[in-house]
Amino acid sequence: MTKDLETFRTETRAWLEENCPPSMRTPMTGEDDAVWGGKNYEFKNPEAKLWLERMGAKGWTAPTWPAEYGGGGLSADENRVLQSELKRINARQPLFSFGIWMLGPVLLEYANEEQKKEHLPKIVRGEIRWCQGYSEPGAGSDLAGLQTKCEDKGDHWLINGQKVWTSYANYADWCFCLVRTDTSVKHEGISFVLIDMTTKGVETRPIKLISGSSPFCETFFTDVKVPKHQMVGRLNGGWEIAKRLLMYERTNISGFGSNTRVDVVDLAKKHVGLEGGALEDRDLRARIAAHKMTERAYALSVQRATEEAKAGGNVSHMASMFKVAGATLNQDRCELMVEAAGNRALGWAGEGFSADDLATTRGWLRSKGNSIEGGTTEINLNVVAKRVLGLRDTQ
Repeated sequence: MTKDLETFRTETRAWLEENCPPSMRTPMTGEDDAVWGGKNYEFKNPEAKLWLERMGAKGWTAPTWPAEYGGGGLSADENRVLQSELKRINARQPLFSFGIWMLGPVLLEYANEEQKKEHLPKIVRGEIRWCQGYSEPGAGSDLAGLQTKCEDKGDHWLINGQKVWTSYANYADWCFCLVRTDTSVKHEGISFVLIDMTTKGVETRPIKLISGSSPFCETFFTDVKVPKHQMVGRLNGGWEIAKRLLMYERTNISGFGSNTRVDVVDLAKKHVGLEGGALEDRDLRARIAAHKMTERAYALSVQRATEEAKAGGNVSHMASMFKVAGATLNQDRCELMVEAAGNRALGWAGEGFSADDLATTRGWLRSKGNSIEGGTTEINLNVVAKRVLGLRDTQ
């Protein structure tokens, strides 16, 4: 490590020690602890608000984004130091944001200067909460078949149509949305627009899941007027942006629905017991060890692909690989956690089960959706077969 990085580590450690509140150094107790931000977000913990404000002001919610757009302006090496220091004090993630995970990276690549300056700083500070308008009732796996219509009305766009599985749309301030601007072609007739969810004609309806939660919504657009300057990229050039954004989305799938309270190893130690310092159940121990190795390999692969993408490399074909691997990884983790918890993972409600027990059960149920969201496993395997392995359709 260079002298400059050592200095950066020392300064970062001192800043974190002074600015990270005590409750933000404890494990999350569930999904309710996740801070999503937005205009109407209600903080249950004042220290969570303070932590977001401090990290947002430093730009460290998006540490590698350019400082001119509110980001931290850190190099890859500096970011690794920051992440290690955050991990050292068990700091909670200050902000959960589709704006950071998906929209921001494509705005940096495709948006004009005015759009970057308007939206990126607000994303970094958690002032705006975003949702994703992609899937439709008739265009899920075949996303390019979307039919939400966007007409040119001279001084504005007029949008009519329906989206589905729009995560947290009922809480979002804005939506990044794929719309059809040309009906004569398929992929080449799609554009990428940003929609204010308070616009007249926008309606959301939550969809209740088997886990008991309602993170997904149906979203309806009825004669919604969108200013011309809210289209990102060129007219009918949205499919290129959509593919890039899907790469970022799919690399995050492995973390969706997992039990944020405890690691699978800690949970197994608690419920299975130890023998000579190792898990008493040797078969379960071996499978957890294999899972943890796969988890580490996956994380390193995602890191490599992300750095290649930032360097201008074309890694869009890897999005489908990561989606399949990530979904499988998270589902395997949840299965192992349920198995390790034994009959403690059979509860749904009541005083007989702890909050950790119930979170394990609900996390397992939630993980079933990983095979569908962000593109179904079947479709992604087909993409891998054709575009990565070069296999031909025999029919």
